[in-house]
Order: sequence, then structure tokens, then C-alpha cells
Amino acid sequence: MPDQTSPSPQPATWRIVLAFILDFFTAFWVLGFLVASILGGRTENGFELNGLSAIVFFASIVAYFVVFNKYLGGTIWKRLLKAKR
Repeated sequence: MPDQTSPSPQPATWRIVLAFILDFFTAFWVLGFLVASILGGRTENGFELNGLSAIVFFASIVAYFVVFNKYLGGTIWKRLLKAKR
């Protein structure tokens, strides 16, 4: 008799969508302030990124999702909301 294991339940779609939205906003603000602080884009109202600093910022957001999902077992909010597939 073959060993039958029940498939693990998939997370609800709302958890996955909410995790993505929260991850994006978290990455936007944290990485935005980090890049602006390092490359000089801070303003009194937050940050403003143009040219090279904007490219570094967008690359860092992509790297956030790739590195966390591929190497660290999911992004911060995916792990908190248990939204990993």
C-alpha cells in the first residue's frame, strides 16, 4: 500500500495579497529612507529620489522580494501572516 500523505493546506488568497501589499509598503518606506539617507535624497517631508538613487531604490525593492523569497523562506509579512505557498 503506497504511503499517502495529505497535501498541506494552501493559505487563503487574502493572506497572500495582504502580505504582498504590506511587504511592498514596508520595503518602499524602509528602503526608500535607507537609500535616501545614504545617497542624499532626504527632505523635510520624507524623501525624494531621482536618477541613480531611484534606480538603486527600485533595484533594492526587487532584491528584497527575490532574496527573501528564494533564500530566506519568504518575506517578512509572508512569514508573519503564514502566507507561504
